[in-house]
Amino acid sequence: MSRIYDITQPIRPGIPVWPGDTDYAEERVWAIDPSCPVNVSRLTLSTHTGTHADAPLHYAVDGLPIGSVDLETYLGPALVLHLPPGLARVEGAHLAGRVPAGTRRLLLRTYDRFPLDAWDSGFTAMAADAIDWLAGQGVRLIGVDAPSLDPQTSKTMDAHQAVRRHGMAILEGLVLQAVPEGVFELIALPLRLAHADASPVRAILREMT
Repeated sequence: MSRIYDITQPIRPGIPVWPGDTDYAEERVWAIDPSCPVNVSRLTLSTHTGTHADAPLHYAVDGLPIGSVDLETYLGPALVLHLPPGLARVEGAHLAGRVPAGTRRLLLRTYDRFPLDAWDSGFTAMAADAIDWLAGQGVRLIGVDAPSLDPQTSKTMDAHQAVRRHGMAILEGLVLQAVPEGVFELIALPLRLAHADASPVRAILREMT
């Protein structure tokens, strides 16, 4: 049987979130007891909690909401590459010669050990020229272990805007520390949130047979 890598952050109270964004919380509103046969919980979270898919609506006022994006982009062969930890930004030169033409989905690992318990403001971002180069190679989805393609302090969102120009899709907050380089089957479907700017995903990689 093909090995499955779960590349999703566990969503739980205390999960690090973007500074100023909504903290995750869960509350048991119904509980099993002699008068109630079930447990039911209420969740409070950001659309960008943990491992998530950005919708075009996140970075363009006229962009599609996540419930209207093409699901095919989030399902299929994906190339996983390891980059040196500590890079400030991924440039096109870091990828040249490593992404074959026709690659549709690319996942970049920049952490030796993913920071599950603490927010890292110095995460590795993406340069817009790297997005442009990847689009020229045929990449339709870019996935990163960072919480954003752009630096935390960015106001221009250059990498996101490059994605918008090329009609690409984004996955952020992937946990890739246990995944070797290679090609895997990616399954990372967003929820069908009709009007939302993003959605948490349950992302997995399955070994290709």
